[in-house]
Amino acid sequence: MKILVTGGTGFIGSHLAKKLINMQHSVNVLDNFSTGDGRSLQKIDTRDLNIVRGSILDYKTCEKLVKQSDYIFHLAAAVGVFNIVNKPLESMITNIRGTENIFELANKYNKPVLLTSSSEIYGKNFSRKLSENADRILGPTSFLRWSYSESKAIDESLAFSYFQEFNLPIRIVRFFNTVGPGQVGRYGMVVPRFIDSALKNLPIEIYGDGTQTRCFAHVEDVIEGLVKVAFSEKTLGIALNIGNDEEISILDLAKKVIQISNSNSQITFKSYDEAYGRNFEDMIRRVPDLSLIKSLIGWTPKKSITDIIQDVIKDRNLNL
Repeated sequence: MKILVTGGTGFIGSHLAKKLINMQHSVNVLDNFSTGDGRSLQKIDTRDLNIVRGSILDYKTCEKLVKQSDYIFHLAAAVGVFNIVNKPLESMITNIRGTENIFELANKYNKPVLLTSSSEIYGKNFSRKLSENADRILGPTSFLRWSYSESKAIDESLAFSYFQEFNLPIRIVRFFNTVGPGQVGRYGMVVPRFIDSALKNLPIEIYGDGTQTRCFAHVEDVIEGLVKVAFSEKTLGIALNIGNDEEISILDLAKKVIQISNSNSQITFKSYDEAYGRNFEDMIRRVPDLSLIKSLIGWTPKKSITDIIQDVIKDRNLNL
């Protein structure tokens, strides 16, 4: 099968591309290299991988690649809190207009699409576990921090609309903090940022008071689930959470990173205003309900936060 992966040089996209190649698929990657450099993919010596430097905003480039594909994994998007806060307009245009291009062309040539979305969809909903039908609770539009959630919601609505009106085969997954080897911290991703500081014995900086909790999924688990979702008839026309429901506070995460890495780092705190500017809101907690994906395809995450930290440290040490 010939597969198009948009955003394929990014953290998740590159892991997905390698997985698909190992499954004997031929992969076209479309990426503008804004958050990924493609170095891990460029090491792969195979005719089954073709990397195209380009944008999902370029309709002609997208059309050429969509037309020759059998399946589309649409991962390309503006990512990272710092990107969203500092470049909200560019982020929204990329997420909305780019996704419009992909779905319009997928419908034109009748190509199945898997859209990757985000737990940001749920906004400030602090429920114990967020099911796929949980309410979306957002702050005011003047707080541009919520623009990412809005843009991904529009992407999902586009997907469901094409499914309902044209029977376009679509699937949606919502990522909850995917982390692991190869991820960088410069866009605000907390696990690699903490680990990079710990390995250098630099202060580990927490934004807010550290009581906020998150759930972190290993990229290997996520890719396994992503592929199972993509090629199952049971997941057609459905949005699914994919992640890990093991909850940890950001303060405890910092302590665990220090302990596992045998670091001498100290923990410091920075207000959200200092980190992101005014009018930034964070979520107290965000825990996925994984019962639907488990019931449909039998997928559950295998790796713990300890496994994740150990794997990222090992990867960092190998690449020093």
